[in-house]
This record gives sequence, C-alpha cells and structure tokens, in this order.
Amino acid sequence: MTTISKTLMVVAALAVAGCSNPDRFGSGSGAGFGAGAGGSGYGMDGLASDPRSIAYFNQTVGDRVLFAVDQSTLSDTARTTLDGQARWLMDNPEYSATIEGHADEQGTREYNLALGARRANAVQEYLISRGVAPSRLRTVSYGKERPLEICSNESCYAQNRRSVTVLAAGAGV
Repeated sequence: MTTISKTLMVVAALAVAGCSNPDRFGSGSGAGFGAGAGGSGYGMDGLASDPRSIAYFNQTVGDRVLFAVDQSTLSDTARTTLDGQARWLMDNPEYSATIEGHADEQGTREYNLALGARRANAVQEYLISRGVAPSRLRTVSYGKERPLEICSNESCYAQNRRSVTVLAAGAGV
C-alpha cells in the first residue's frame, strides 16, 4: 500500500469512529444525553416509557401520517394522530419539529417533490391550527428520494406516501 492509501484508510477509520456514540440511547442508569449538562435532561433519554421523550412521541403518539394516492388531504386517522402530536408539542415546548413530506416512486421527481411539499404543509397547517407555534415548525420535501419500502407494489407505495414529524431539542428550528 502506498502512503496515500494508508493515510486515506486511517482518515476513513477515524471518520467512522467519530460517528459512533455508544451512549446515544442512555447508559441504562436513567441519565441520557442532556443529563448533567446544565439542563434537567428529562425526556431526552430516549426511553419510550417517558412521556416527555422523543421515543415516546415516535412510538406512542405517532410520528407519521399516511396519504392516499396523489393526495395531500388529511384523513380522519391522520387528524387523530396529528391531534396527539399537537397536544404533545404543546406539553413539551422545549422541542421543535421538522415535518418531512414523502411520496411513492410513481411519477416524476419534480411532481413528487411538489406532492411531498403539499403533504408537509398540510400537516404543518393542521398543527398550527391546533395551537402549535409556527416558529417551532418547518417543512421539507423529499419526494420519492427516501422510501421506507422499496418494491413496485401497492403495499410498498402506501408506506411511502407519508409525512413524518421529526423532533429536535430547542424551541426554534
């Protein structure tokens, strides 16, 4: 191996090692990230049993809503999930959210980016109508670029027609 190859291998290994945080899900002692760092650390430890945690939001409240083909209209099921999201966000003002809009693989890239944007905006408008401050929300569209399921049948398409609410610590986005 040449010196350049060895150097690149060392740099790559350090980069990969730097991306790993072995305590990212908490140490098991109840102290998660944020604990002991000047804040209370509550809710951020990732325990699904903690109603103030992101894991609780994702698993219990629900972080995603699904849409019908070529639609950005919220279904009754979606509105029920979003009502829960709005309540959780109102009870936890220390979090902000990015609302991702997604589409299935059918159609052009441009069409699906626009459709994803309409879906994310529909969710954002609904959350705002339920009292969530607009300054805590932002939207992004991924169109068909980030599928959950990859196959060419309706069961996969249905999972990819979605909006996902992604939380972050900090009231401003």
